[in-house]
Amino acid sequence: MNDDPILSVQHLKKTFGNFTAVKDVSFTVNKGDIFGFLGPNGAGKSTTMRCMLSLIKPDAGQIQIFGKDLFKERVSIMSGIGSIVEKPDFYKYLSALQNLKIFARISGADVSEKQLYEQLEFVGLAGREKDKVAGFSHGMKQRLGIAQTLLHQPELIVLDEPTTGLDPQGIIEVRELILRLKNEQQKTVILSSHQLAEIELVANRMVIINRGEGVVEGDVAQLMNQQETALHLELSENASGAAALITANFPEVKLKISSPKTLEVNIEKYYIPSLNAKLVAEGFEIMALEPKRKLEDFFIQMTQSNA
Repeated sequence: MNDDPILSVQHLKKTFGNFTAVKDVSFTVNKGDIFGFLGPNGAGKSTTMRCMLSLIKPDAGQIQIFGKDLFKERVSIMSGIGSIVEKPDFYKYLSALQNLKIFARISGADVSEKQLYEQLEFVGLAGREKDKVAGFSHGMKQRLGIAQTLLHQPELIVLDEPTTGLDPQGIIEVRELILRLKNEQQKTVILSSHQLAEIELVANRMVIINRGEGVVEGDVAQLMNQQETALHLELSENASGAAALITANFPEVKLKISSPKTLEVNIEKYYIPSLNAKLVAEGFEIMALEPKRKLEDFFIQMTQSNA
């Protein structure tokens, strides 16, 4: 993956009266990334995105896009960005094609009708070009919104929670479209979400923010495949006996007895099969064995703490 930064956010802060929405957020997006911007609801994701898109002005911090200072070269920078914040909005009783023509004129994009048809085909709306948007599903409107972001051929696409409210099929369609933006059109995509699993499926890099602060940033594959795993182990009985057996045979493993029948075990994942086999061989009846990656467990705790 290219290590050429296309976006750099450093020590961003934004308050609204006495409420601090963003306390200290920093991250870097490289050219060609699908970059996951992840955090529980209320973490400060949308506020950060609005600052990035110059919809609101931060109280402190720096934002550079395409190597330029956003606050000094806003007009030239924004011409290279396409975005959907919250949900796309259209003229409901006009067709998909008519809507795109209007938005093309508003944005000053020099785009032919043939190109508009091609954009609609790209987002999976071929054959529905002349249908009124009022009859579109939520997923179709999201895909039309992505077509709208492409009108002026931006280099960077920013999508704020694009799968919210979609049914499973709609989520799959938007997910596949995001991957095609990168692979077929060589776009850099920033994708915000409060769903770790969604980010894992499409992004190559990500940052997690919580309570307005950056918590962890890095390569998705590395962050999600750390060797140490949090293992929830449920037995029919005698968790203390199982704990003694595990400690005797796997002295490097850390564990906690959480109930007479359950253990919480921190273990490197390649030890799990032999640990399971040892317990079964010694007569312990395992009712459930549930591994959770440490980042996944950490994110769940974050989400619960924000509830």
